Order: sequence, then C-alpha cells, then structure tokens
Amino acid sequence: MNRNLKMAGIDWVGFDMDYTLAIYNQIEMDNLSIQATVPKLVQRGYPEEILRAVEYPIEFPVRGLLIDKRYGNILKMDRFKVVHKGYHGLRELTKEELRSLYHQKKVKPATARYHWIDTLYALSEAALYAGIVDAFEKRGIELDFARLFTDIRECIDEAHRDGSILDVVLGDLPRFVDRDALLAPTLHKLRSAGKKLFLLTNSRWPYTERMMSYLLGDAMPEYPSFRHYFDLIIVAAQKPAFFQERRPLMQRDGTELRAASYPLERGVIYEGGNLHDLEACLGVSGDRILYVGDHIYGDILRSKKESAWRTAMIIQEMEAEVLAHEMCREEHQKSAELEQRREELEDQLRFYQQRYKDLTRKIEDDPHKNGVSVHEAERGRAKRAVERIRGLLRAVDAEAGKLEREIDERFHKYWGSLLKESSEPSSFGDQVEEYACLYTSRVSNLLAYSPLQYFRSPRDLMPHEL
Repeated sequence: MNRNLKMAGIDWVGFDMDYTLAIYNQIEMDNLSIQATVPKLVQRGYPEEILRAVEYPIEFPVRGLLIDKRYGNILKMDRFKVVHKGYHGLRELTKEELRSLYHQKKVKPATARYHWIDTLYALSEAALYAGIVDAFEKRGIELDFARLFTDIRECIDEAHRDGSILDVVLGDLPRFVDRDALLAPTLHKLRSAGKKLFLLTNSRWPYTERMMSYLLGDAMPEYPSFRHYFDLIIVAAQKPAFFQERRPLMQRDGTELRAASYPLERGVIYEGGNLHDLEACLGVSGDRILYVGDHIYGDILRSKKESAWRTAMIIQEMEAEVLAHEMCREEHQKSAELEQRREELEDQLRFYQQRYKDLTRKIEDDPHKNGVSVHEAERGRAKRAVERIRGLLRAVDAEAGKLEREIDERFHKYWGSLLKESSEPSSFGDQVEEYACLYTSRVSNLLAYSPLQYFRSPRDLMPHEL
C-alpha cells in the first residue's frame, strides 16, 4: 500500500470490469489480438510475409514501456524519465546508442513522438511493433516507424470494433478469462459489511452482461444474477472522459436509450455519465468512494487527479513480481553489500587522491628541496594506492553490473522488474506509487482482510532519515 486507507470510512466501492473483475489469460489474448490485426495490416499494403514469416514475441513487452515512433525504439525509463534500457526490434540498444539518443536532451513522453504502453491490452501492440521492426531491419526493408505504429493501433481498434477479438472471446470465455472462485465471496463480504458496490466499465452492455454472467452468474445462491451484487451499474463510461467531461447519463430500456431518471435505481443499466453527477447521485463525498481498476491512466491517475476518490490498482503481474523478488533475496543482499563496498572504496580513493595532491604541492613549494625524497616516496605510495583502489572499484562495478543483470533476468528476460529500474522505481512504478492508494494482483485478495481494515503504508524515509 502507498497511502493509509481506512476501509471503515469507505461507503461505496466501485469496480472496473476488464482486467479488474475479469482477469484475462494474457498469452491467449495477445495471440488473438495479433492474429486479428496482422491480416488488416496486409490489407493496408504491408507484405504478406508478415502473416507467416514474422515471429511476434508476446513474451517481449511489459507495461510501462515507451515507444519512440521517430526511431522505432522501445524504451524503459526510471521515475526521473532517464532511459536505462531500450530495443530496436529485438536488438538491445547499446549504452552509447541510449546516451546519444536519449541522455543528451530531456525525453518528453507526453509529445506526439512517443506512446506509452500502459495497459495489458496494449502489450500486443508492442509485440507487433517489435516483431515487424526486427524482421524488416534484418531484411533491409525501409520502414516508416511512426506510420507503422499508427497502422497497428488503428488495426487493433478496428479488430475490436468489428468483433474480430470480442466475438472470439465471448465464444470461448473459459479459454480467455480466469473465473476466480473467490470473487463472489469477496463482493459478498463487502456488501455484508454495509458497503455499497457499483460497476463502472468502458465495455458496452452486451459484452458486459455476458462477461459478468460468466464471472458471477451462478457463483452464490444468495444472488440470482450478477446484477444483484451491485447497487449501480454503468457501462460505456468512456473513461478517462468520464472523469473530465460533463457527459449525460443515459438509461437503457431493452435496446433503447433515454435520459436517466433520478434517483438512480438498483438493477437498471446506465450508460455514459460523469464523475460530478455520479457523486451527487451517490450522495457521498469523494473520499468515501474507493475505485478499483487496472488502467493506470484511465482508472487510477484520472480518478485521483479529478476527484478525492481513493484508488486500488489491480496489477496482474504482481504475483510473478513478488515471486521473483523472493527468489532474489540473496542477490539483493549481495548487491547492497557491493554498494557499501563501493562507497568505502570511493572514500579511500578520495583520501589518497587528496594525499597525492598535497604531497605534490609540498614538493613544488619547498624552496630548499628539504625532504623531497621522503615526500616523493610517500607520493609514490599514494599513487600506487590510487591505482590499486581504482582497480578494486572496476572489479566491484563489474560484479555489481553482472549481479544486476542476473536479478533483472529473474523478473523479465528483456526488461527486468516491472516496478523498478536499477535502484529507482520505474516510470510505471512511480505512477503506481503516486496515484494508487493500494495495489494488488486481483480483487479477491481483499477477501483475506476485514471490510473495515485499516491499511497502513510503511513509513516513507527521506535520504536524510536513513
């Protein structure tokens, strides 16, 4: 947890659906998205060999990456927007390439040149981009990197609109969605403690109805349908616009939509709407609402910036992240010891460098050259000490670098930890830390806690307090 949260002070708990209540099988979803998108790229004029001869590395991307559409590179940054890792296709960029491209001028991720990969939904975009860039570079085919990414984005969106993806998912939900047996008891436990629940999703009603019925429809006898878990259901919310614009709330009657009538009713399906009207309808201040979502921008950042809502972020990758962290305890300890050793050697180096300078000054300033031989001998010893310590520092740096690479590979073959980069939070980890009050791998993890739990964040130490 990043911020103290008293569940006793929460009256309403809201949930996103996709990748929050519905946990997708990421490998299956990425493969489906790629299979639905590549034929559409061919229709736009890309060679047919991308259908058969190009491999799309679904294991390559993680969330929090930045696509540089000018040079066709994919980058990972720390919290200060410093680029530490990068790939052109599947070729890792050297330190010299990273420095010449990204360290001499400030990287501005919010500009049109760059695009964030900040959702699990978008991982297939990065896999497609890296695969095609890599294949075309190896074949010597010229490529407009910006045009390629725009085409990929538009083709994936088209595949979602025309049913190439969603219809396949609905046709085989067990293949694509993990039906969490603990989800229904979790929602029931919150309701039993007096919490009111609402569903706020961007998905449209037909898809939402099928998905939620699969997840909760017959999960508990106390609830005849999934609708009975929620006091309010809003679909087609168009987040993040929901948090920023004053769009009207509509009410669904069968297949027809009309302006919503107030007060809002349980069991009625609403569409659209906006943050301000919702708060007014719920009759509570924003700090008494907890919203649970997976999208760092659409769900977490925007709700936090535009309101006083408390936030909980679902990060599916956390289970693997925690496991890798546990496996690296010895390596992390060794890394800390190397860092301490480096500091000790640097202190010694500064001492002997200063000693060498002082002795040189004594020799140069002695008009009678008294004791010069003694000073020169001592200066020689200081010089040898400097050379010896520099050698030790190079050895420590090499060992630390090797250890850091080993730790990274425990987390992810290409990018290391999702939430960290070197000794700093990654850009993604920084956003999670700043905007999510809580974060966890799935909603049902809340079942292990009281609905009145006081979540306390650890004391955050500043450097002078260490």
